[in-house]
Amino acid sequence: MRDPAPSVTGPTLEPTVAPPPTWFLYVDLDAYYVSCEIRDRPELAEARVIVGPPPGSGRARGVVLSASYAARATGVHSAMPVAIAARLCPDALWIPPDFSKYERIAGDVRTILARHAVRVVPYGIDEAAVAVDASGAGAAREAALRVQAELRQELRLPASIGVATTRVVAKIASDRAKPGGIVVVPPEDVAGFLAPLPVRAVPGVGPKTDEAFRARGVTTMGELAGRAPSEFARSLGQFGRDLILLARGHPSEAPVEAWEPHSRSSERTFETDLEAWEPIRDAVEALATDLAAALDRENLRYGSVGVAFRWADFTRTQRVRALGGAQEGASALRHGATRLARELWETDGAHGRRPVRTVSVRTERLTPRHQRQRRLDEPGDVAVGGG
Repeated sequence: MRDPAPSVTGPTLEPTVAPPPTWFLYVDLDAYYVSCEIRDRPELAEARVIVGPPPGSGRARGVVLSASYAARATGVHSAMPVAIAARLCPDALWIPPDFSKYERIAGDVRTILARHAVRVVPYGIDEAAVAVDASGAGAAREAALRVQAELRQELRLPASIGVATTRVVAKIASDRAKPGGIVVVPPEDVAGFLAPLPVRAVPGVGPKTDEAFRARGVTTMGELAGRAPSEFARSLGQFGRDLILLARGHPSEAPVEAWEPHSRSSERTFETDLEAWEPIRDAVEALATDLAAALDRENLRYGSVGVAFRWADFTRTQRVRALGGAQEGASALRHGATRLARELWETDGAHGRRPVRTVSVRTERLTPRHQRQRRLDEPGDVAVGGG
């Protein structure tokens, strides 16, 4: 007869308990540029307002930056050419954009969001993903209500907010919340929430991806949920697999720390095509200065600069250059952008006699700034050690 197996003593292993999910508020400021103007002129609240370069005599230039919901009812939308918007909404009140004001107000918005957030990641001037400490869907909704109320009361800005346990679902929910609502999607409801939506509702799904799905008879997320990842492996790879997981209610997402936007840009479309270097240089310097100020407010450094020209024939040329390390402030960005713009002009513009329609300045390789760099030309006390 065998002796009984010896007992084994050791630390007790407790069942693994998954940590509670992080809840995200995706805050989308409604018709942001228009809302910034209406808060200063409340009498325009019900008017057809368009922010963009006003249509003048002759050929109108540029595109609509933002339109009030009253103007949108006539078919006007953001990025629409000014000439088309003027025909669709002839009685609209046009307001030239004031980007310095919009950037200043965006800073005030981020201050409010930071009161409630574990982390705030801006996704453009009018959107931000906010990670909040909430015990469940009800607490997350209450956080969204507080954010929405403070934006309205303190800044007189309306916002739509999507609430979910992943950023991508919260973003989709914010689109469904417009205008001025809150949509909460608990994790167990993700598949049902997404099922009736078109595949194009998912951020990152563009016309080509949508066409790939349509070619296989898929138009909605519900239809996609029932398909095998192998069907789209060749055409879409891992992205197709992730979309199917999302449609089934199992979204995959990078950790919050990996959310940081990788680039920022700013552009200007001229009233008339430019055929001389000096006004192009002035525009590039102004864009670089404004962009650097926006990065500074977000505590971001940049590692590269790019400049692009859209010529009068609508072709586009660009140049990008690494800066040899993380930079901050306007000086390096302005110098690098102006130099690249000069190279583009001398290579493709002046010699080819190609007028410039639009210029844009872009920064990439963005990293958080944990401590502001001190420059020698800044005023202030300097401590000098002595013996």
